[in-house]
Amino acid sequence: MPPARTPAEVRPADVADAGRIADVYRPYVTDSVASFEAVPPDAAELARRMTAAPRLPWFVACRDGAVVGYAYAAAHRTRAAYRWSVDVSVYLADGERGQGTGRALYQRLLPELRELGYVTAFAGIALPNPGSVGLHTALGFTPVGVYRAAGFKDGRWHDVGWWQLPLREPPVGPAEPLAWSPPVQGPSTDVPSSR
Repeated sequence: MPPARTPAEVRPADVADAGRIADVYRPYVTDSVASFEAVPPDAAELARRMTAAPRLPWFVACRDGAVVGYAYAAAHRTRAAYRWSVDVSVYLADGERGQGTGRALYQRLLPELRELGYVTAFAGIALPNPGSVGLHTALGFTPVGVYRAAGFKDGRWHDVGWWQLPLREPPVGPAEPLAWSPPVQGPSTDVPSSR
């Protein structure tokens, strides 16, 4: 594990960050089974995901102006009754693991989801992945089950463990979750073109 450094700055992500987010994510698609995607999404595709309805939070961690990690929420399922649940994910650049960056990202993302009215967060983790399991467990997520042989990648089948975190007490009559409105970061919020 690399020696601890000064914590990375965490801020809301903007579509202008999509290219740098794509750079962080690419190795998870091409060099591991942490992501079940087969083709790394480009900046334009990630910008589309960031702004898709319902708009959900995305945060980036930065060092010296460079994006070194990100975390985001996505709809848990498409059917209407699931709309108070979200899936959450965090991805870190090489060298950021063990630096507190994943925790810092989630410590911004999870309260934001609570404020928007979401009730439960879920995290799916391709197994084995002790680092991700440790992070989620340390943040209060509890295991709820394993999908056996859920995905086939790199010539073999992989299990996916699911963890759950209550964001708030489930209300009797929940109000609709709110859409996320990230603060404006800079002069340009144009969707980046494909690289």
